Amino acid sequence: MLQNYRTIKQDHQHEIEIKKSRFICFLKRIDSEEEAKNFIQQLKKEHWKANHNCSAFVLGERSKIQRSSDDGEPSGTAGVPMLEVLKKNDLINVCAVVTRYFGGTKLGAGGLIRAYSGAVAQAIADIGIVEGRLQQEVLIQLDYSNWGKLENFLTAQKITVKDTQFTDQVVATCMVDETQVPAFEEQITDLLNGQANFTLGEVSYFEQVIQEA
Repeated sequence: MLQNYRTIKQDHQHEIEIKKSRFICFLKRIDSEEEAKNFIQQLKKEHWKANHNCSAFVLGERSKIQRSSDDGEPSGTAGVPMLEVLKKNDLINVCAVVTRYFGGTKLGAGGLIRAYSGAVAQAIADIGIVEGRLQQEVLIQLDYSNWGKLENFLTAQKITVKDTQFTDQVVATCMVDETQVPAFEEQITDLLNGQANFTLGEVSYFEQVIQEA
């Protein structure tokens, strides 16, 4: 499994206009090539009056699956530039479709490349990027008297606290990179003079925004 990955924050739609041509970029998080193809076909049906529905997607570890389509635009002016934007941002599991409604003015090869790549780049910037890191849930059980000290430490170290339960004791569920768990537990043990108990929960990807919209 990947230790970390980057993808879009969520599905999104963003439109730009260049010389009266409308370029509508649709971004979708995908888990399979079939899902990407279905998404592309769905948009082609919805926008059947559009002149072009160009597409690109990256999928899997190290972006091992990469596909693009110019959908009738001059070769290399749409799909590949769109794909390059996804790759430049190190994104995986993302499908981009740019629907073009022609406005009457030809843009030329360079203009098309800038329009299609720009539509995708602006859509990504508009919605934001998240990084998913493979992390271990570490449940820390401690007395109320030590909670303030632990809370300050977690805030200072920017450790994500997924959940906090307050019963007869405090149980804080922290998200820690798998490789950092032993060091993390040692730090907490030293901080609280051994007055804490640890339980390991699930291992899962935890996403955090790294590029705000």
